[in-house]
Amino acid sequence: MSVILDTEVPAMAPFSTIVRKGQTLAIIDLHGNQAVDFLVYDAEDTAQRYSAAATIAAQRNIFLTTGSVLRTAESKPLMTVVKDTCGRHDTIGGACSKESNTLRYGQHTRHQHACVENFLIEGAKWGLGKRDLVSNVNWYMNVPVEKDGTLGIVDGISSPGLEVQLRAETDVLVLVSNCPQINNPCNGFDPTSVRMVVTG
Repeated sequence: MSVILDTEVPAMAPFSTIVRKGQTLAIIDLHGNQAVDFLVYDAEDTAQRYSAAATIAAQRNIFLTTGSVLRTAESKPLMTVVKDTCGRHDTIGGACSKESNTLRYGQHTRHQHACVENFLIEGAKWGLGKRDLVSNVNWYMNVPVEKDGTLGIVDGISSPGLEVQLRAETDVLVLVSNCPQINNPCNGFDPTSVRMVVTG
């Protein structure tokens, strides 16, 4: 396989790319414990986009790992996890925003950059706006669910060099926010860079 793209996404930064059918995107956690917020759309029809509900229902599990298929609301496969050296990734924690930061951590955090802003900045390059943002995947983020149904954002289970690889089942547009959150442990309170590699 040839390398089509190999780039390092800086801490707190957005990223996007087209991944063609049959190509593979690797997301590598370079320094460990770095959440990577992720959305995926059909490149030809962005109204067809990742659905957390359909993905969870189809696999009957809230966590993603090797073999998981990211699906649209109509259950169309967009990408398949073909390799995962971390073991478990979040589908329900959502993306941080100025509003959620304020609600969770106080008014003094409102100025802080967040994943929703990254998605809006990067999505605008492809004609996408706020209405196009849906519940996202959080690669490497640890959101355990307790027996009583409560959940929390706790220390990550990733370590330097771990990776997840996704094969495109159709031409897809990928939007990424290399999470800038500093108020909870999802990035170890110290956001770091990640590496994106597309091969095909």
